[in-house]
Amino acid sequence: MRRALLAMPALLSATARAQAGPVTLVVPFAPGGTIDVLARALVPPLQQELGQTVVIDTRPGAGGNVGAAHVAQQSRPDGQTLLFTGAGLASSVSLTTLPFDPLRDLVPMAGVGAIPSLVVVSQQSPHRDIRGLLAAARAAPGSVTYGSSGPGTGSHLAGALLAQAAGIEITHVPYRGSGAVYPDLIAGRITMLLDIMASSIGQVQQGAVRALATTSDRRSQALPDVPTVAESGVPGYAFATWVGLFTRTGAPEEALTRVEAALLRALQSPAMQDRLRQAAAEPIPAPRAEFTRYFAADIERWAAMLRAGRLQREN
Repeated sequence: MRRALLAMPALLSATARAQAGPVTLVVPFAPGGTIDVLARALVPPLQQELGQTVVIDTRPGAGGNVGAAHVAQQSRPDGQTLLFTGAGLASSVSLTTLPFDPLRDLVPMAGVGAIPSLVVVSQQSPHRDIRGLLAAARAAPGSVTYGSSGPGTGSHLAGALLAQAAGIEITHVPYRGSGAVYPDLIAGRITMLLDIMASSIGQVQQGAVRALATTSDRRSQALPDVPTVAESGVPGYAFATWVGLFTRTGAPEEALTRVEAALLRALQSPAMQDRLRQAAAEPIPAPRAEFTRYFAADIERWAAMLRAGRLQREN
């Protein structure tokens, strides 16, 4: 009898896990974008590692902050709801007014990778390289426009950094997701887009747009003839968008440890690693403790840029 009683906590724990229901992966960007694609690639290996169903909950808006706010404020603090988001979460702390505090209300769970961007223009664009585009921007300040997935997202920050580094004035045009930018870009209604390579490379290879440069510090093996921005007249320029997972603060440590372990194994699965290679993702700190430090440092990076006047706060 005593032996049976001692076994009950383990049985109850297993039962609780079985009855916990599905794990929800909140994707705060429109379907079809890189983060959405990576999140969907993570679902099968994560389901296998957790032994639970994993479902996608798409909540786009405000550069990823609508979905982030949902996880931070409305999800249950049990580790069952995960936010799969990008670097805009760190910059939004300084650039926008958030209804939550990412450092206080969210727990960084795992780093996924960092993806460089491509500077792309319409095939009908007169600009054949970065130097020509920069010359046009200097000749008519503000006339060169660039689309983005929204304020504070990687495509916005990459453009803002380019303007700062090159000493030019260009006009930011925000959209709800990078997929929404392409029709206007292809039609020539905006000048350029600095889109993460995972989504832009397909558009380039299909001939929909022309790549002028990559934002990484070295040329991509996938597009070896495309120069970097740094070697195209903007020395020292480099930018990549990190991707990571978070959950709401307050989950039991046992739940956090279990989910973190499952995430780290799922991220190393052959299918996920193949998808990350296709996205041209570079490694970043993956374990929870290391990714927490990485995230905090990125928040401070953008805060310092704002204090120095190198970025402007969105109204």
